[in-house]
Amino acid sequence: MKFETIKRVILAAIMLPFVFMLMEGVVVIRSSLRQYRDLERDRQFADVLARGGSIAATEILSEIGATRLYLAHPNSRTAADMQRSRVTLDRERLAFYASLPSRDALDQGLAGELSILSLAYSRIAAARNAVDLGLYAGSDPGSIYWSAALKQLAVVDALSPLISDPVLLEKSNQLMGILLTYYGERLMTGVGTRYLDHGVSARFPVELFVQGKVMLGEGMDHMVFHSTAPIVRDIIAYLGRSDQVKANAITDAILAGSQPTREVRDVWATAQSERMIFLQQKMVEAAKDIHETGENLSTRAHLHLTLILGLCAGLLILATLVMTLAARGLRLIDRLTRHRETLVGELRNAAQTDLLTGLYNRRGFEVAASALLTQAEHGSRWISVVLFDLDHFKKINDVNGHDAGDAVLRQVAGVARQNFRSFDLLVRHGGEEFLALLPDSTPDDAAIVAERVRLAIEAAEISLESGDVLKVTASFGCAGRANEAANRNFEDLVKRADLALYAAKASGRNCVVSGPIVQAPAQEERRKKASGGGFDTRT
Repeated sequence: MKFETIKRVILAAIMLPFVFMLMEGVVVIRSSLRQYRDLERDRQFADVLARGGSIAATEILSEIGATRLYLAHPNSRTAADMQRSRVTLDRERLAFYASLPSRDALDQGLAGELSILSLAYSRIAAARNAVDLGLYAGSDPGSIYWSAALKQLAVVDALSPLISDPVLLEKSNQLMGILLTYYGERLMTGVGTRYLDHGVSARFPVELFVQGKVMLGEGMDHMVFHSTAPIVRDIIAYLGRSDQVKANAITDAILAGSQPTREVRDVWATAQSERMIFLQQKMVEAAKDIHETGENLSTRAHLHLTLILGLCAGLLILATLVMTLAARGLRLIDRLTRHRETLVGELRNAAQTDLLTGLYNRRGFEVAASALLTQAEHGSRWISVVLFDLDHFKKINDVNGHDAGDAVLRQVAGVARQNFRSFDLLVRHGGEEFLALLPDSTPDDAAIVAERVRLAIEAAEISLESGDVLKVTASFGCAGRANEAANRNFEDLVKRADLALYAAKASGRNCVVSGPIVQAPAQEERRKKASGGGFDTRT
């Protein structure tokens, strides 16, 4: 069996199945890793959402209530309740920050909201100190807590665009809707109550009331969009009750500036209080539901991680088996390659070379080619020739001088030697023309090698002694035939490669033309006449 066939069969039989399996395994592993990262990130976001929602729904409001109760009735019991609420809020706030993902997983918007939230918590710390010093006697620090609660809501809202899991994203929007609805109701209730307590002489704070209505509307929009969720259906059903509808009508009347009777006011206050208690319960439920969703995401993430580890272990075992089976084949390929390269090296050392380029000259090339073809006749069915010369080389000599032309020839020869295969024979065929003999190569194989050499020559930058840098191109012609012991004369092959080279020149230069191009005698004669003894440019 010929050398090239042995190499291809062994490599294909051993490596191709493994390569395909490896590619498939890599694709699966990358997909699993991406899903694992998304699940793990969403799990972190679920924890952040649950803690942030709980703080906004419970801890901040608890400290507001405990602080107001202490300011209204300062004694040891109310002081202790206030301190407990502070400790709880601080503990949950620290846990919230600890649950945040790393900085590189946060976008600029969320990072900005977190910075604003930190400032709001700093104001709460200052308000606590003022309360302890008695500076809030007769006043209410509720606005500071209210501002922090709104900033906490903004952080929860900024998390939604970063969530990948659709279930968690939906529950995040549900929580945000409930939080906005609750805080809108709370703001309107607080503003309306203070307005009614001060009587008709008080100025109604329209801006705050409108802000509450806007928050309420945004929250309802969030929930209506997710109206299929059980928790949202419960809220919509509750708000549709007759007493709640009546409370909404009274709210609109207050916004219009009316002063309801004491009885109507009591009905409104009772309905609003029940509504806020109900919404606060739903906020807690939504935060708990998000926490449970995060636990499910964590379980799925661990399953994906187990899958990834299993795939990696399987690929490692497969790679070990393939490498073991490939060892003998690779040793055989290496031995045959060494024999081939040793023979080619001996032939090159024995042949005469061109003094300018270091390549074979014609005489040395003929001896080396004959020996190579004799050695290869039992292992190769094809032999190909690549003939190429530099485009517009005369112009280089005319413009830059013959020394520059010699430098171009030397460097082009070096580029060609580096880009032809190690066992190909390369010769300076004359002037700026070069020829390469490619054993074990069909014309198509030779064209592939020639295209590689052409691109390398085109990309080469040739430095001259003057400091100038030249770039040159070359045109290539390829031809091949079967390698037979009865036919070792490849002059006809060179002629056909020359015709292909002429076709490359006629096609605009700097290209490769492959295949035997045989001209009829009459056409060839006309071509020579038309070109002054050369080739017809119409070929």
